[in-house]
Amino acid sequence: MFGARCLLRILRSCSSAPCPRHNPAVRLSVRDALGAQNASGERVKVQGWIRSVRSQKEVLFLHVNDGSSLESLQVVGDSSFDSRELTFGCSLEVQGQLVKSPSKRQNVELKAEKIEVVGNCDAKAFPFKYKERHPLEYMRQYPHLRCRTNVLGAILRVRSEATAAIHSFFKDSGFVHIHTPIITSNDCEGAGELFQVEPSSTIKLPEENFFDVPAFLTVSGQLHLEVMSGAFTRVFTFGPTFRAENSQSRRHLAEFYMVEAEFSFVENLQELIQVMEGLFKTATVMVLSNCSEDVDLCHKFIAPGQKDILEHMLKNNFLILCICLPHPPDLSISYTEAVEILKQSSQIFTFTPEWGVDLHAEHEKYLVKHCGNIPVFVINYPLELKPFYMRDNEDGPQQTVAAVDLLVPGVGELFGGSLREERYHFLAQRLARSGLTEAYQWYLDLRRFGSVPHGGFGMGFERYLQCILGIQNIKDVIPFPRFTHSCLL
Repeated sequence: MFGARCLLRILRSCSSAPCPRHNPAVRLSVRDALGAQNASGERVKVQGWIRSVRSQKEVLFLHVNDGSSLESLQVVGDSSFDSRELTFGCSLEVQGQLVKSPSKRQNVELKAEKIEVVGNCDAKAFPFKYKERHPLEYMRQYPHLRCRTNVLGAILRVRSEATAAIHSFFKDSGFVHIHTPIITSNDCEGAGELFQVEPSSTIKLPEENFFDVPAFLTVSGQLHLEVMSGAFTRVFTFGPTFRAENSQSRRHLAEFYMVEAEFSFVENLQELIQVMEGLFKTATVMVLSNCSEDVDLCHKFIAPGQKDILEHMLKNNFLILCICLPHPPDLSISYTEAVEILKQSSQIFTFTPEWGVDLHAEHEKYLVKHCGNIPVFVINYPLELKPFYMRDNEDGPQQTVAAVDLLVPGVGELFGGSLREERYHFLAQRLARSGLTEAYQWYLDLRRFGSVPHGGFGMGFERYLQCILGIQNIKDVIPFPRFTHSCLL
């Protein structure tokens, strides 16, 4: 069926008179044209790029795509059209009649009355060739053109749908969307991996700062969300974050997108865990429902077997690590149990697992496999590994904080969250030990004026896309990847 708006435009434009002058063409996207169930000679206009050209003696066949659909629209013309300019990659506008297609491959086709080339394309010089499946690594060299390929088109449509699904989940769950700042004066993570922001003007004096204080690109919107959670209870943000990590790994970017949520009156990690699992499953089901062809393309040609892994993840409850053990211990020592599992493993790790040392990607992937390839929550990490804002568990010599990471198959850590330290004296002591009291006095103030138990989490959006699509390299799920030694465009 045509969409409601498209149908309305067609009805308004149609006339009983057969003359085209009284029956103007309705502009349709390829997706809307393909979705027409009752093609009865409506005159339409379609614009896009040629994906294939096939010329026979008396018939010309074109496949045209405008990015709205994985499938292209077949255009059929007679021998009167000059096919010399109609090359792979060129842009064009086609006017004609939608008719039922005799082929079983498509429901409709466009019988061309007029074909106009908008922009020529030198097919020989174009880096992507018709019917050739290019590796993702090859396509990465052409960030300005790779979006025209089927694979990148599919990935980016999934990205768009996932964005909408995440916003929908939070809206339905009563969260208020907050635009947190990109330029900030604090380092939320405390790792020092910051990009400093300075004006490009050469007349700036060395001792002056544009903002009067050093300013940086944000590594996280969490601290600003904590401010807002003191007024709106449940808030989230979804935007770009930046880390100056000198890494060429498949899991890291210098610029990436984070989904972050914060909510007040949270008493335990289980409440965070429920929202994390709900977000992952709800968003993924929506993406699979609305982008099934795009997801299937990735699963078929890039990640065979990923479909089964994803279905296994969705139909099973995510695990808290300690319930995987023969004798479930108290939840507060699950990080400790994770280290013990790794130590007892026969696998040789590049990084030796030790208590008090952060888990590496190889450890995270092993733990997921150990738990049956189901996403697993690891909770309560050593205090010394985590930032100052995480809540102290007050659990003796091996001090831990109420932190949680969600590990997923193929990716490792996807979510990270914690209860926040809402007790003034605990937070003041942590900041004093780190020499941060002056810089974070405003953060202490939040504990003086109506503080409540609260917590939150962040999810790396690109890692989420890697997880559901099975894409190995994070650089292939973002339109314009930025990483060390590379900032193309």
